[in-house]
Amino acid sequence: MTNNEIEKKWQKIWREEKLFQSDPNEKEKLFITVAYPYPSGAMHIGHGRTYTVPDVFARFKRMEGYNVLFPMAWHVTGAPVIGIADRIKRKDPWTLDLYERVHKVPHDTLPKLEDPINIVKYFSNEYHTVMDDMGYSIDWRREFRTIDPTYQKFITWQAKKLKSLGLIKQGEHPVKYCPHDENPVGDHDLLEGEGVGVNELTLIKFEVEPGQYIVPATFRPETIFAATNVWLNPEVHYIEVEVKTGVNEGEKWIISNEAFLNLSNQHDLEIVGDIDPKPLIGKSVKNPLNGEPLPIFPASFVDPEYGSGTVFSVPAHAPADYIALRDLKENADLIKEY
Repeated sequence: MTNNEIEKKWQKIWREEKLFQSDPNEKEKLFITVAYPYPSGAMHIGHGRTYTVPDVFARFKRMEGYNVLFPMAWHVTGAPVIGIADRIKRKDPWTLDLYERVHKVPHDTLPKLEDPINIVKYFSNEYHTVMDDMGYSIDWRREFRTIDPTYQKFITWQAKKLKSLGLIKQGEHPVKYCPHDENPVGDHDLLEGEGVGVNELTLIKFEVEPGQYIVPATFRPETIFAATNVWLNPEVHYIEVEVKTGVNEGEKWIISNEAFLNLSNQHDLEIVGDIDPKPLIGKSVKNPLNGEPLPIFPASFVDPEYGSGTVFSVPAHAPADYIALRDLKENADLIKEY
């Protein structure tokens, strides 16, 4: 017999003997649970480690005489499968290739995955089969999906119970938000950007001319007292936007084109036009605290995708600013250009 045939033989015997079905008896009870997998794609080697470890533990405790209950379920709530279904429906080439070539979904099955429920059913069934092939000692009578009505009722009861005990509270805090789906999202809901935290930056307005401002974003607004200059990247695409509502209504802000998406989701902004940064370099802006002029200098380190794509320089607190000023001072050609 081949190794595979030996595996199948004993797995068949385990099923026939109902070896892993746990019912009440006189033995000491042990319940084992592990994070439910999110079946939005094929299993990978990481899943193998995650679910082999508790299986080994379950088998060991059975050998010690425990009545072990080891169930399995499928975590399918949240936005990921909805996003996947939407991309398949839109015939997104990257997604179609991923699911057909990497996840091995048959070509004629792909259209069915335009419904997120079908994604859940397809991959949870596949996970079940793979876990069976791995020989995991799971009591499959306990299998469920987190969208099952009974489980949803349990979660509702649980949340209300914890709230009544004062163990959870409802409040406000910053979250990642998807403007397309109009709901908060977690890391696993994202195609990219996992691990990126929610940060609060302050925009400080440096007046270029009446009503027009360069608005650097900073974590440390208190360092404005030591500001020496403003940095613009001469190779960046800048735009002028008008603030349409709020306390800054009517003002014109100079920001990078890349910054517009983030800022427009926090302020009511309208693009006025493009701004060439090169004519601005060498001019001055006003320090908003005392009205003193601060020069605008060129800097290639300014990242258009960070903050507003502009920076105010505080060499006393930021080594990068100090080094950039020193390098600029020693760069005669760049000084001559601007």
